[in-house]
Order: sequence, then structure tokens, then C-alpha cells
Amino acid sequence: MADVAEIESVKNYQIAFEKIDLTASRYPYCIVWTPIPVLSWLFPFIGHMGICTSAGVIRDFAGPYFVSEDNMAFGRPTKYWMLDVSKVYASGSNAWDTAVHDASEEYKHRMHNLCCDNCHSHVAMALNLMRYDNSTSWNMVNLCLLALINGKHVSCVGFLKTWLPFLILCSIIVSLALYMNLR
Repeated sequence: MADVAEIESVKNYQIAFEKIDLTASRYPYCIVWTPIPVLSWLFPFIGHMGICTSAGVIRDFAGPYFVSEDNMAFGRPTKYWMLDVSKVYASGSNAWDTAVHDASEEYKHRMHNLCCDNCHSHVAMALNLMRYDNSTSWNMVNLCLLALINGKHVSCVGFLKTWLPFLILCSIIVSLALYMNLR
């Protein structure tokens, strides 16, 4: 019995993976991430997050009382984290889409707060509503950490957009420190 459920889970994952379309920015059942200029240069693990519907349409809490659809606030995703739709409590794409829709509707009535109620909180609410992985304790901290660990870069350019500014900044700081100490 467990083998059948595991096979179904793998099939769902493969179907969603095959539907990912990088050119059209379609990431079904994924959490997507993009760097925030200047902030991500200093802390490359901090960025802007959105959650996608079963069709791959990106929904992100982009500002006060505004949830964007298919137009992320800081540009196209550079990383994505594919989730397993079979881990949704009610199971299926309808439960997933309903949770994403309900979280988005709720966040259309909220003030954006950079530290406490932001795009990560929006994604966490969607995961809590669908009881993803049988949990209702999703929050912006564990999402940030898990997206950093489990996220895959969309391309080499996505990797560079995420890490190059940070590496350049670190190189400048190290070079200046060495210059000052060796003078």
C-alpha cells in the first residue's frame, strides 16, 4: 500500500516537473524566489518569494494591499523549490489552488511590513491553509531556510544574479582589508 502511494507521489512530481516552463516563468506547485537589489547583495539568502498555482501562475505579496499575479515585484524568479502536491492535506490541485487563492485574497487586505508580514508570510499562509506536509506551523523563517537549502537555480544566469553581487562585495571588502593591513 505504501509503495502505491510512493509511486503516485513520484508520478505527480514528474508531471509537475515536466510542466515547468522557464521561458514563460511557469512553475507549477513551486515556491519561487528572486533577489532584492542591495538587500540581497548584503544577505543573499534574503529575497522576494512567491507561490505558484497548479498551472504555474506566480502569486506574490508585492506591497501594501497588493498581491501580484505573474509579475513578481523584483523580476523573474532566479530560484524555485518544487513541492509535492500529494503532501497537501486534502490532496490534489484543487486544494492547492484554493489555498493559494485564499491566502492571496487575505493578503490583498494587509499592510506590507518588511520584517513581520511580508511575501514570505503570504507563502506561509498558503502552505498552512493547505496543511502542506501535515503542518500548520509554516513561517517566514523556516521558509527562508528551506528555500535556501531546497531551491534550485533556474539557470546559470539565475545563479549569477543571486550570488555575483554578494561575491563582488565580499571581494571588495577583503581587498580593502588586505590593502589597509599590508600598507
